[in-house]
Amino acid sequence: MIVLGLTGSIGMGKSTTARMFADEGAWVHDADQTVHRLYAQGGEAVGPVSAIFPEAVKKGAVDRQALAAAVAGDPEALKRLEAIVHPLVARSRVAFTDAAREAGAAVVVLDVPLLFETGGDLALDAVVVVSAPAETHRRRVLERPGMTPDRLATLLARQIPDADKRARADFIVETGEGLDRARVQVRQILSVVKDPDWRSRRALAGPGEASH
Repeated sequence: MIVLGLTGSIGMGKSTTARMFADEGAWVHDADQTVHRLYAQGGEAVGPVSAIFPEAVKKGAVDRQALAAAVAGDPEALKRLEAIVHPLVARSRVAFTDAAREAGAAVVVLDVPLLFETGGDLALDAVVVVSAPAETHRRRVLERPGMTPDRLATLLARQIPDADKRARADFIVETGEGLDRARVQVRQILSVVKDPDWRSRRALAGPGEASH
């Protein structure tokens, strides 16, 4: 089984690309969807978050806007939140990958926004970076409700620059060229990694999930 990491800066089209991989039969684990589940009523993160940020829990669920306000401009508060959420997401990811392997999946895609930032790329067979021209990227993000240039700058400050992500990628999906072109690139990536002769260059750097 091949395990791919999928990452990219906010607004690059990562979620759309993830759906394309799913459409082609890959098993896709979405970190953002996992966090939504953890924050919902009955989610595993609700209790721990409430203990540290009680103002962010409303009607038995984590209010993401209130939580964002609670950690805004406070790096230590953000670290406390990440110490709660990251292990829970990692556990979900491992369980998902195990289930996919047991089901005989050929390819698993782990959609992780901060993949390089957290060192999550080290145990993968390959990393796919979703990218777009700077002008396209900025326009997409600023079109989102509630987004401002200052907030965008804060978000990007937490992420490795796009150029650095591209330099560290095994594959790149260019979403600035349109959906049809992106889908072609996704299919090409899957064709490459499914080839019995393909070998992960990352296997030389550390343990991976490959069975080839």
